[in-house]
Amino acid sequence: MNFEGKTAIVTGAGTGLGLDMATRLAQSGANIVSADILDADAGAEAARAAGAQAIATTTDVSDKAAVEAMVARTIETFGQVDILINNAAISRGMVLKPFEEVSVEEFRRMIDVNTLSVLLCCQAVSPHMRARRYGRIVNVVSGTAFKGAPNLCAYTASKGAVITMTRSLANEFGADDITVNAVSPGYTLTQSNLENTAFDGVYRGIARDTRALKRDAQPEDVSRVGLFLASDDASFVTGQVIAADGGSVYH
Repeated sequence: MNFEGKTAIVTGAGTGLGLDMATRLAQSGANIVSADILDADAGAEAARAAGAQAIATTTDVSDKAAVEAMVARTIETFGQVDILINNAAISRGMVLKPFEEVSVEEFRRMIDVNTLSVLLCCQAVSPHMRARRYGRIVNVVSGTAFKGAPNLCAYTASKGAVITMTRSLANEFGADDITVNAVSPGYTLTQSNLENTAFDGVYRGIARDTRALKRDAQPEDVSRVGLFLASDDASFVTGQVIAADGGSVYH
């Protein structure tokens, strides 16, 4: 796929799926805006190493002013935004717990970062994409929302909301030839998952054994689908949620 001349904002680009997608977009010619609250520089450095122009922006995607500043800097630097990858989410250090033990503060923070951020980022890019009648928005969701994974109530709720938002936004953006889709990973061997040894110890084997393709999922397995949805090859695909999980969820 060719992304020459395109500018992509990738949230959560400092590690995991975001870093992999930012790198692959850069390798295919896109300018990269690496947005991350912890390590935005990592995504920008990887993009530059791949030969792309890139900037880093430390952004709390749950903060409206911060998101607007991120998009304003994108326009100031590159003049346009063609692709938005809504990948940022709370996943690092997640703890399995019964829903009775989930605090109001935990639940609200999960919704703010995983769900509200999608709304804020889409609102911020909307006038720029609509003005040019072009845009590709890709949301990263999760197979846990389809499965109703136990002991992950807040996380599954936050990702389930993004699935329904994807379909609604596709209808609202469609008149301006802007597509909105989602990629739904299964349990994937990202850096944050591997570092969370208690979580990895529970889910890795279950995920591998219950999917049709009996192997671990690597970041590139998900990124390749995300890049397809961000490309002109998917110009007539919108409102879809594509499971990139080795045959774990069928819908």
